[in-house]
Amino acid sequence: MKIRAVEFIKSAVKPAQYPEYDFPEIAFAGRSNVGKSSLINTLINRKDMVKTSSRPGCTQLINFFLVNDGLSLVDLPGYGYAKVSKQIRAQWQPMVETYMGTRKTLLGLILLIDIRRDPGKEELEMVRWLETKQIPCLLVLTKADKLSKTKQLKQFDAACTAFNRDRNGIVLFSAKNRQGRQTIWDEIHNLIDWYQEEE
Repeated sequence: MKIRAVEFIKSAVKPAQYPEYDFPEIAFAGRSNVGKSSLINTLINRKDMVKTSSRPGCTQLINFFLVNDGLSLVDLPGYGYAKVSKQIRAQWQPMVETYMGTRKTLLGLILLIDIRRDPGKEELEMVRWLETKQIPCLLVLTKADKLSKTKQLKQFDAACTAFNRDRNGIVLFSAKNRQGRQTIWDEIHNLIDWYQEEE
């Protein structure tokens, strides 16, 4: 996809604060420090449109970005970081579930998992929850460059088994060498095509 323009729209906590537009949306979720910001920046060919941090738990709001005046990318708060206060962690789940359960322009969610760790309870529960809501979910194993090709494939197969998916439902990604970028855009385009056909 040729990126002509990218704009940060706003941050939000509750539905009344969401942007009032009808552009299709793709949301991104994952554990804190899984590489969400790096993945989104790689997709949109920007180095720092989405702020990256070495300190997990920084993203505590829902952040909306507009691409080419026609597609919204939504950065959801990271989860699972112990050093963030319990009060803040308790706010994240209802905030994210409210967004995903009520946002009518949401086409699907891209769930990021660090390839160096096995899928955890949070990821498995989120995928099951998305299935009950009939929200498409693409699984992306991030930081693939940190492992050898052999270990990448081993973790890839383990994720396929854990989520009961075939190889088409999971993508290996690296922000460093841009591995998987085009595949993710292809999946996003498939969702947009489906959305336009349904309208």
